Amino acid sequence: MNYKNITVAGSGVLGYQIAFQTAFHGFHVTVYDINDAVLEKAKEKFKSLSEAYKKDLMATKEQLDKTFQNLSYNSDLAVAVANADLVIEAVPENPKIKIDFYNKLAKVAPEKTVFATNSSTLLPSEFAEATGRPSKFLALHFANTIWIHNTAEIMGHATTDPKVFKDVVSFAKAIGMLALPLHKEQPGYILNSLLVPLLSAATNLLVNEVADPETIDKTWMKATGAPLGPFAILDVVGITTAYNINIIAEEKNQDELKIKTVKYLKENFIDKNKLGVATGEGFYKYPNPAYKDPDFLK
Repeated sequence: MNYKNITVAGSGVLGYQIAFQTAFHGFHVTVYDINDAVLEKAKEKFKSLSEAYKKDLMATKEQLDKTFQNLSYNSDLAVAVANADLVIEAVPENPKIKIDFYNKLAKVAPEKTVFATNSSTLLPSEFAEATGRPSKFLALHFANTIWIHNTAEIMGHATTDPKVFKDVVSFAKAIGMLALPLHKEQPGYILNSLLVPLLSAATNLLVNEVADPETIDKTWMKATGAPLGPFAILDVVGITTAYNINIIAEEKNQDELKIKTVKYLKENFIDKNKLGVATGEGFYKYPNPAYKDPDFLK
């Protein structure tokens, strides 16, 4: 693996974390997003993230200064990927948006560039043709709070070059990840194959009016010892991601419960810009959510 220049496409909930983590570990990172205004917001998020690295990783001023030196920004896709050895795509969890992005990327990226999707639930084979380079395309999936929950699931598809797969495993290790190679395509990979059913069960209980979010979270936290309940997790992941996943399930199965869930999330969260931790409010209000209160489980 001789990657040096990495482009991260998308500076949303996970994109900006991937970019910062990669830069922190010495790679030159170009952050790409749809316009300069969005990139300015990313710069502000990097400032906050640097404080988290100081607190959680004991990062020094020298390390963080070097991290910021390793970051650059561009809203012109062709320029952003001109020297890229690897492009990590972290655009919204919507097949149409991803396919459109790969169609554009394929036209401007150098022949050497490997493409990786950070999709949470979608398979790389769904986008392989759109990339124009199926053998150099695979999935590289990160968990939220990447610097602490430092997992990287690597999943190829039927025609991914084994050397590309091996190189991306090495890259994941080089940026401080626990590399987790998958041997075949699996919707949801390992993490979300376990997590999504939990979150779906929680929203099913909510929209069926069985219990409110706090009661459901209290049940899970107290009974299992987990630090977060499913609705706290949804706030961290981002309610937009959960909404998009439910839309895909709704369209595929026309399940009455999924239709009800999509409607509930849209009316109560998406339309009101209550998208979780990132916007200061979701199922809980931040920065001091109720589940962090010492008396929450009493």
